Amino acid sequence: MKKKLFSLSFKQVLSIVLPLAIIAIYATFSTLIILNMVLEQNVSEKAQWANDQVQYETKIAFETPSIGVSTLVESITSDSSTENISYLLKVFAKNYPQCVEFFFGRNASSNFITNDNWTAPKDFDYTNAAWYTGARDAKDTIFAAVVNNSHIDNDKCIVFSRAVYDKQNRFIGVAGTELPFSKLSEIVSSVSVSPNSKSYLVDDIEGFVAQNNTIFKKIDTKDFFDGTKKSFVKDDVFYAVQLLNGSPWFLVTTGPMSDFTGDIRFWLNIIILVIIALIIGNVIYNGYIFDKTNKKEHAIGEQLLAETQNLAVSSKETAATAQDQSAAVKEIVATMEDNTALSEDISQKIKDVSGVASKTNSDVTEGVSYLEDNVHQLNEIAVANQTTIDGIKSLDEKIENIWDIVTLINSVADQAKIIAFNAELEASSAGEAGRNFHIVATEIRRLADGIIDGTKEIKEKINEIQQSSDSLILASESGTEKIKAGVENAKNLEERFSSIKNASEITASSAGDITTIIQQQALASEQILVTLKQIASGVENFTAATEHISIASQNLKKIAEDLSTRKTEENT
Repeated sequence: MKKKLFSLSFKQVLSIVLPLAIIAIYATFSTLIILNMVLEQNVSEKAQWANDQVQYETKIAFETPSIGVSTLVESITSDSSTENISYLLKVFAKNYPQCVEFFFGRNASSNFITNDNWTAPKDFDYTNAAWYTGARDAKDTIFAAVVNNSHIDNDKCIVFSRAVYDKQNRFIGVAGTELPFSKLSEIVSSVSVSPNSKSYLVDDIEGFVAQNNTIFKKIDTKDFFDGTKKSFVKDDVFYAVQLLNGSPWFLVTTGPMSDFTGDIRFWLNIIILVIIALIIGNVIYNGYIFDKTNKKEHAIGEQLLAETQNLAVSSKETAATAQDQSAAVKEIVATMEDNTALSEDISQKIKDVSGVASKTNSDVTEGVSYLEDNVHQLNEIAVANQTTIDGIKSLDEKIENIWDIVTLINSVADQAKIIAFNAELEASSAGEAGRNFHIVATEIRRLADGIIDGTKEIKEKINEIQQSSDSLILASESGTEKIKAGVENAKNLEERFSSIKNASEITASSAGDITTIIQQQALASEQILVTLKQIASGVENFTAATEHISIASQNLKKIAEDLSTRKTEENT
């Protein structure tokens, strides 16, 4: 049997070649599109640059006749006589040799003057010529027009003309000069973007000034000559269009894109050939790799078949062991569940005892607090009672002081009464002169009697107050003694309650410790129970996993047999 170069099927070869071919085609077309876009942009910019060069050179060429005509118009405005105009035309023609002729046409068709004294035919009406009407309408700006046949050499020329006004700003005619059209044609023809490119001067949308060509019939000339500067590529032809400064003409540069795409297409073909060569090389290399991989797959399939058979036997043995372990763990779990329930019951009983002890402790604490408050209040009453006694004693001392003051007042009143009596006697002996003095003395004596009577009443009230304060002091001292006895009894009762409180605290603390220990034991039992359940679940999962492994090993065995069979079929 003839040995194959590579043991690959048609589908395998197709799976190698097709993706690479798609990628290569996509990359080639993408590269071609991008290169074409970049090329069109570069060519358009290059053509526009060529137009800018023509624009610059044309501006220089047009500048001289424009300056000459403007200077001539200013000179004619100063003196518009025929003799002066004729003289000026000759002078300007001599100073501007690049111009064919200088001329002036008055606003009447009968007076046309040139620097060479040319005599116009009788039917020559320059007032209808484009250079005359255009300059008249343009007023103070230069107007450029094309004349197909000059009267000097019957050659095409460019006329630069401007309207002339006198000092009163009245239109008197048009002055102008002629520039050979060949000068402009040389500038336009000198532009070359590519070997087959050309440049044209277009005076309207119907024809060309410099050359005749029908290439513009392929595009919309109305949008093409809209007065804006533009460059673009259409139908594999590039265009650059712009309005020539100082003229009504469009400068157009155009040519085929093939002038630029020839070399690029050559290199693009080279790239495509290289890509095809790489694809072929890649196919050969991948075929070699696939062939080598298939051989390894066959060996691995045979080894996999043997290992899966061993795995099936081991998984069955493991499943039996796992079932035995699962039954043992379930028995342990049941025992731990009973132990956990018993621990929870003990914990609940201890919690009840702890609750009663805590309640007793709380009640005793509250009773001690009440006793402390009672003792505190009794002490405050004793202090307040003592303060009252001290205040009464102080009041008694102050009353004694008042008694002294009253005695003093009574003594003063007696003396005043004696003095008043003596004064009455003296007033009586004085007769009518002492009458008023006698009245005053009588009033003083009467006042002294009133004071003496008032002091008697004050003494009586003071005696009553002293008797009441003495009784109050005796009663307060007796109450103080009883309060002290109550404080002593309350302190003894507080000591008894404190002893009960300490005992209840010890009971509550011990019950709490027992509860904590029982809870810790219950928690440990629960953790052991959870762990055992997890172990049981793990054993069950392991048992299920071994069954799945056994099934998977059977499937792997089948796959290995299929791989071996397919490899044998491919080799045949």
